[in-house]
Amino acid sequence: MRLIDPLDLAKIVPCFGQPAVKWKGNHLKKIFVGNLDFGATEESIRTLFEPYGVIERVSLVTDRDTGRSRGFAFVEMTDSGEADRAIAGLNGTNLGGRALNVNEARAKEDRGGGGGGRERRAPRW
Repeated sequence: MRLIDPLDLAKIVPCFGQPAVKWKGNHLKKIFVGNLDFGATEESIRTLFEPYGVIERVSLVTDRDTGRSRGFAFVEMTDSGEADRAIAGLNGTNLGGRALNVNEARAKEDRGGGGGGRERRAPRW
């Protein structure tokens, strides 16, 4: 098997080694939106946040088996100040008869691997 030198890869793929997205001064801010009505759509969430600033992405989390919304989403905004204003303005807002829980998303906690919670045994051989 032949290994590729990273310098050669940079010649082949111009973006190799470069950040995926460049922002001038501001970074994307990810916002958690919870207690959503199960009928909420990415478009309805985008419409809710647009008055506060530029929306980079809306990710409505759905059940992988049924495809139905799980009642929460993530919104990524390009300007941190706009994101903070959206959080302050929308947290507790009533949407579809439910008070939204809107705050800055936290990093996903490491919950360990599956396996039923037992300790892994050493191999028998």
